[in-house]
Amino acid sequence: MRGISAFILRLAGWRTVYAAPPGPKAVIIVYPHTSNWDFPLGLLFKFKHGMPLKWAGKDTLFRWPLRRFFIALGGVPINRRERTGMVGQLQESFTRSERLCLCIAPEGTRSKSEYWKTGFYRLALAAKLPLGLAFIDYSNKRVGVDRWITLSGNEAADLATFREYYAGKTPRYPEKAGEIRFKA
Repeated sequence: MRGISAFILRLAGWRTVYAAPPGPKAVIIVYPHTSNWDFPLGLLFKFKHGMPLKWAGKDTLFRWPLRRFFIALGGVPINRRERTGMVGQLQESFTRSERLCLCIAPEGTRSKSEYWKTGFYRLALAAKLPLGLAFIDYSNKRVGVDRWITLSGNEAADLATFREYYAGKTPRYPEKAGEIRFKA
């Protein structure tokens, strides 16, 4: 899969940048996320670099006939319609696992959102995990994860770090990219 994925990305004119996680467990956020095309690009990146990556997706994606397929690709269904203790459940998964890297789109949707979901943030803080900053930049045809941070717990400072890092990274549909902020 590595060779095929690398070939497809190269053929389509995409370049990748990759910094391996600093340990066996991590959370990765991908921003901005505005298009269905982000998914295949992300999978090609995952396969090219041999990342043992799981990804969170809304549970409605995991219906028959695609459920087994998405789970085989590393999908983890997330119910966003109601409070289910997702952060606690994911934290338990990290505790039980020797190796786990989970990718989350903080906007929680491809549509414009007014604020980021905080699950990734609470999870990374609670489980004391490094946070990878990943992107898909359509203007430069680059996809990657090249920066790892340790969250401070100071939301304003951490959000400023995110804003600085993601400045200049262009989504497929810029008008759908939400602001980098948490709900008050």
